[in-house]
Amino acid sequence: MVRVFLVDDHSVFRAGVRSELAAAADIEVVGEAGSVAVAREGIGRLSPDVVLLDVHMPDGGGLAVLRGATGPAYLVLSVSDAAEDVIALIRAGARGYVTKNIDGAELAEAIRRVNGGDAYFSPRLAGFVLDAFASGAPAPEPAGEPEPLHDEVVDALTPRELEVLRLLARGYTYREIGQELFISIKTVETHASNILRKTQQSNRYQLTRWAADRDLD
Repeated sequence: MVRVFLVDDHSVFRAGVRSELAAAADIEVVGEAGSVAVAREGIGRLSPDVVLLDVHMPDGGGLAVLRGATGPAYLVLSVSDAAEDVIALIRAGARGYVTKNIDGAELAEAIRRVNGGDAYFSPRLAGFVLDAFASGAPAPEPAGEPEPLHDEVVDALTPRELEVLRLLARGYTYREIGQELFISIKTVETHASNILRKTQQSNRYQLTRWAADRDLD
């Protein structure tokens, strides 16, 4: 039995992964976390075989979890297919990297492969790794988190507004955001109104594009 620990700040996504992996008789999800601190504690306490790890989370990301990590095999499962993310996480010690459009059967196979000591990548991403390591091309080092954004508009947003913005950019409804953050729909609406005002965007579509341009999604 391969014991798996999930790390992703999106609880609905974690539930979906659990559901997909339930069909694999040889894989058991033993724990999950939505933040770096909880992930580190849970991984240390439960000693899983494989950790499924997201790249970007509000309080840090995959690099923060991987820093100084030993023991489990780490498989990145992220919406990001950016070359710099792939190379940085592999340099930091991840054994594989797959994107979130992967189906349940392939994810289970990827887990088995990294647990067995192999590397596993979504086909398009494997090229990034081969090109970077073969050519010696410079890539982000895992010594620390990415440099903070120096954007006056982003800096003007409160931590809660940033949380709401990320969920809006991911397509959450106001009701879903309220459930995720344990706040009322009216409070979500107030935050959304403040975000639109501060970013000077006129609608949700423009706001999503604005967030994506700043890697806030």
